Parts: sequence; C-alpha cells; structure tokens
Amino acid sequence: MLPTNVTQLIGRTPVMSIEIPSRDSILVLKIEKNNPGGSMKDRMARSMVVAALQDGRLAPGGTIVESSSGNTGIGLALAAVEFGLNFIAVVDHH
Repeated sequence: MLPTNVTQLIGRTPVMSIEIPSRDSILVLKIEKNNPGGSMKDRMARSMVVAALQDGRLAPGGTIVESSSGNTGIGLALAAVEFGLNFIAVVDHH
C-alpha cells in the first residue's frame, strides 16, 4: 500500500534483528522513532482519538485540548489533522 496521508505511516515501523552469537540469541528492535511524529506515542494518540470518535466522546469537527509539550501532543496534532479536528496544546511557560 502506498500511503496517501502521513497518519497511515503510524505503526508501520521497521523491525531490525541483530544476532548475538555469544548468547545464541537474536535481539529484535522495533524502530519506533520512524513514526511520523518520531515517537511510539503517535500510535497511542491516534488510537485515543479513534476511540473517542467512535464512542461519541469527541464529535466530528470537535476540539482536542491536551497539556503536552512533547510527543503526545505531536501525535494528537497528527490525528487531529487526519480527522478534521481542532487541537489545542496547553504548554508550560518554561
């Protein structure tokens, strides 16, 4: 599938394996920083917005207000764009 919007890239993070011969094992790494917002919180934020829209807690065209100055806010902003919602990030003045 060729993505047509940025949020379709959420959760399609690459997995990398590294052999560790001395332990006869393989280390598997999921590269979450490759999500569009640079964090695994993109996945969580989008899931929260989808759930809120589905059960009616968030109306179409509604507004998300979140106290965040980091990854959760970025994930919610991405989801807001996807679903045509408004987003207000409340951040500390520091």
